[in-house]
Amino acid sequence: MQRFAFKMKLKQGCEAEYKRRHDVIWPELKHLLKEAGISDYAIYLDEETHTLFAVQKQSGGSSQDLGSTAIVQKWWAYMADIMDTNPDNSPVSIPLREVFYLE
Repeated sequence: MQRFAFKMKLKQGCEAEYKRRHDVIWPELKHLLKEAGISDYAIYLDEETHTLFAVQKQSGGSSQDLGSTAIVQKWWAYMADIMDTNPDNSPVSIPLREVFYLE
């Protein structure tokens, strides 16, 4: 199982809405992530910079590799008003290099 971390940017003032949307994440999206081998997925917010930090375990590809699916495209469109996004509505996502890990 591989760990993967990345960061994204939340628009200022959208913290509560971001949390609300994730509190009721669509069951079909959750199912897709699990089917793709994504587990132990957490997203943290740096409230000073509005940076979202995500980390997940993968037994297959990354959640960022699921962009060709209809449900992920729908989710991206749903989230585009509160995040920095690319022209296809995917979140601007920057992979982070692991520099320390303690098991």
